[in-house]
Amino acid sequence: MTTATDFAPAPPALRQVSLRAVDRACGDLRRGDVVLVRPDSGPALLVQASESVTPEAIERMTALTGRAPAVAITRQRSAAIGLEADGDGVLLLEPGPALSAGLVRMLADPEAAVDPTALADLPRRRIAAAARDGAVAATRLTKLARLLPAALVAPVERPLATDRLVAANDILSVSAFDIDHYELHAARGLHRVAEAAVPLDGAEATRIVAFRPTDGGQEHLAIVIGTPDPAGTPLIRLHSECFTGDLLGSLRCDCGQQLRGAIAEIAREGSGALLYLAQEGRGIGLVNKLRAYRLQDADFDTVDANVMLGYDADERLYQPAAEMLRQLGFARIRLLTNNPDKVAGLADCGIEIAERVPHAFPANGHNEFYLRTKKTRSGHLL
Repeated sequence: MTTATDFAPAPPALRQVSLRAVDRACGDLRRGDVVLVRPDSGPALLVQASESVTPEAIERMTALTGRAPAVAITRQRSAAIGLEADGDGVLLLEPGPALSAGLVRMLADPEAAVDPTALADLPRRRIAAAARDGAVAATRLTKLARLLPAALVAPVERPLATDRLVAANDILSVSAFDIDHYELHAARGLHRVAEAAVPLDGAEATRIVAFRPTDGGQEHLAIVIGTPDPAGTPLIRLHSECFTGDLLGSLRCDCGQQLRGAIAEIAREGSGALLYLAQEGRGIGLVNKLRAYRLQDADFDTVDANVMLGYDADERLYQPAAEMLRQLGFARIRLLTNNPDKVAGLADCGIEIAERVPHAFPANGHNEFYLRTKKTRSGHLL
């Protein structure tokens, strides 16, 4: 049995305006726009996602700030291309006049050819204390936007100039503090917005409950089968959405089997719930998952592919699932999983795990390497 643990007191709740600012900043980055990130201390940074960098974008940022921008990449990505990151997890590279859109792509995109000579000649520095929070927040914001976790950044040194620059150029401003705490508070603000009976094949007594974060972001779903007793220990499955496996029946993973198998197992049990979480690709999003597949075709395993992209091997959070369980009335559950991290993650969020129930399926001829990697590198108990 894994019991709920005491965790650190939560920071003050973010205001709705703060949650919306982060959500809007993600949208601006995805559209190729520039945003301003304000750290608690040090200069504000103009930020543009590496995916949208063009020669014109570099010229504009240089004109706005009066200096050539730098490139911020995550510790994972810097290690993948043979560079040493700062201890805080971000490497800041300042190519100066040598900066180009092609160089930005080489630094950020694992499908771009890496020139070892060009990397060796790149000026680089560890992030100074004054700029550290802003640079870390910039790459975190690109992750929230489900983009490659790398950014073009340029400091705006004078506070008064910052306000004028934002107003004159219609640039959205967002604080590093709000970026850092966004996912936690978005999860804690989940609320039920819709519920309906949806009979399923083999589980006719099923209803689906939709939970939406207060910033209006992507919904998570609870597929509730039968009438689970909150006073008991209902059988629960956490399932991260997988477009390719769940909908298309992809043989590259076992997600479709896990989804349908879990519904069948809960139906045999008589009642329980499957939480269908909007965390595609272990939290990196569908587009980045497809990029990871390309890397896997080049003989990287699923863990190394995520790292090559600049992400952690698993970017999922368990606060959304824990909040959904609490609102459904389930504080003590039996968890249908082979992943010890799910057990520990839910316990850290205050959910007591009375039992881990195994949930495994045989390989299909296409996913042997994937399943073996989950066991040997991610600790799954297959």
